[in-house]
Amino acid sequence: MSVDSFEASVKKSDALKEDLFEHPTKYIMLTGDRPTGRLHLGHYFGTIKERVNLQNKGVPTRVVIADYQVITDRDTTEHIQDNVYNMVIDYLACGLDPEKTLIFTHSAVPALNQLMLPFLSLVTESELHRNPTVKSEMEASGHALTGLLLTYPIHQACDILFCKGNVVPVGKDQLPHIEITRQIARRFNERYGKVFPEPEGLLNDAPEIPGLDGRKMSKSYGNAISLCFTEEETAKLIKKSQTDSERFITYDKENRPGVSALLTTAALCTGRSEEEIAAEIGNDGSGALKKYV
Repeated sequence: MSVDSFEASVKKSDALKEDLFEHPTKYIMLTGDRPTGRLHLGHYFGTIKERVNLQNKGVPTRVVIADYQVITDRDTTEHIQDNVYNMVIDYLACGLDPEKTLIFTHSAVPALNQLMLPFLSLVTESELHRNPTVKSEMEASGHALTGLLLTYPIHQACDILFCKGNVVPVGKDQLPHIEITRQIARRFNERYGKVFPEPEGLLNDAPEIPGLDGRKMSKSYGNAISLCFTEEETAKLIKKSQTDSERFITYDKENRPGVSALLTTAALCTGRSEEEIAAEIGNDGSGALKKYV
């Protein structure tokens, strides 16, 4: 995605956010997660906090637990049922309200998947291969490019459009999914009559949430702080997190990833800036920083 294209997406997203707060019932928000394990701080600050905020502003909200999509890059369906149950528990603990938000699984709405055939007829093979998110997910999974992984964006379009979703919270890397969903909606409407809205991406302005080792927080990296952890479990993990030998605390993502990751976690949880927290701790060292977090 070019810089100009991304800047245009940011402007559209900012305007959309203003209108969402002024006219919340004009919109249907669709969002969701794959049940591959417990949710962690990266999920909360990355997407769930904003979902709860929009829900409480009166935006009709639909959350899909994408159990069918687990097999996109995994060879087993083991633990899916338990993961679905635990995901709902985590959602409720974070503030998603069943009185305001509809939470459902793919497997509970088989009709959703019937949209795959007509939607696949509306895209070309080259368009699927050009999707940068598919390429990055294939590399991350270490799997060969299967038909399911290649058509993953089409399945996401089914998720969004079957419930007439017209706003989808996304990160920058997911904008190509929104664009192909808009193309599908437009082409379907031109061919069969106006049925679907063309959804807009609501860009999340939260930073990438670092894990305990400075890399992106991820279950697969083993660097995540799960939302279900007790205070003692969380403290134990933070105490073991990687820092460095320099005593004076500074925020420097490039040269001090471990220290900076802890500062970002503290900043997100307190509403203060990383630099402010670093200055307060100063020469007290990593031990004091970990205790603060």
